[in-house]
Amino acid sequence: MKVLPFLTPLLLRPCLRRTWLSSALLRATALELIVLAGHVLLYPAGITSERRDPSHPSEPSPEPAGTPVLPVETPDRPPVVLLHGFIDNRSVFVLLRRSLARHGWQHLESLNYSPLTCDIRTAAELLGRHIEEICARTGHHEVDIVGHSLGGLIARYYVQRLGGDRRVRTLVTLGTPHGGTAVAPMASAHPIVRQMRSGSAPIEELRRPAPGCRTRFVSFWSELDQVIIPAEAACIDHPDLDAQNVRVSGIGHLALPVHPAVAAGIREALESPGAASGVASGTASVA
Repeated sequence: MKVLPFLTPLLLRPCLRRTWLSSALLRATALELIVLAGHVLLYPAGITSERRDPSHPSEPSPEPAGTPVLPVETPDRPPVVLLHGFIDNRSVFVLLRRSLARHGWQHLESLNYSPLTCDIRTAAELLGRHIEEICARTGHHEVDIVGHSLGGLIARYYVQRLGGDRRVRTLVTLGTPHGGTAVAPMASAHPIVRQMRSGSAPIEELRRPAPGCRTRFVSFWSELDQVIIPAEAACIDHPDLDAQNVRVSGIGHLALPVHPAVAAGIREALESPGAASGVASGTASVA
């Protein structure tokens, strides 16, 4: 909708802006509660690790009759590794995985790491071993990674500090505290949560120079994210990294891995860099 010029000053008044933010936050919070309820139902199904036939790539689940047949995977598409956040599991990616499969991605790997994991570095080393196994099994030399929240931070540590840039073509992060987050004091009882605070050792290590890093980064962040504080801490700001920050409007932290508009942005980001014209704008409005 086009805004009339004489209305622009009114819309910029602080009181009206606060009203708009309050209304958007209320809608986003309601959506977060719906997503949380659905995730609680799906959580038990994702506790165990994926079972796969090593002789075959993961395949998309059958679609109902009448579903349009989309192009199959192109040979140059690497496997996509999905990495969940803190106190979560692979079930958070059920909808995103289905979206990728329907659009032709055939090598999809949802990894679980233990909720007892106490160190980002240890989790990153384990991720590296998983990726080596995936490459050996699929015959690909590279993978793409989509990480939600802490999962994105673990993946970035692997890429930037453990030489993972030779294996990871594109890393997409969703609501990841790249700059650290001001988490609630009670949550800081867990060591890995303390490592997500601004100024922690792993966060500071990621600020160090990373010349020649070959991985491309795309970070989706939302101004209504109530887990990443401040919300802009989910942006990547590093002079040595090929990084793109995409602002998402209208949703919160939990909705990032499940919202269809974000899924469309992820698919675009995982295509060849030249094809990501929409993501290049730096915004993805889902309000």
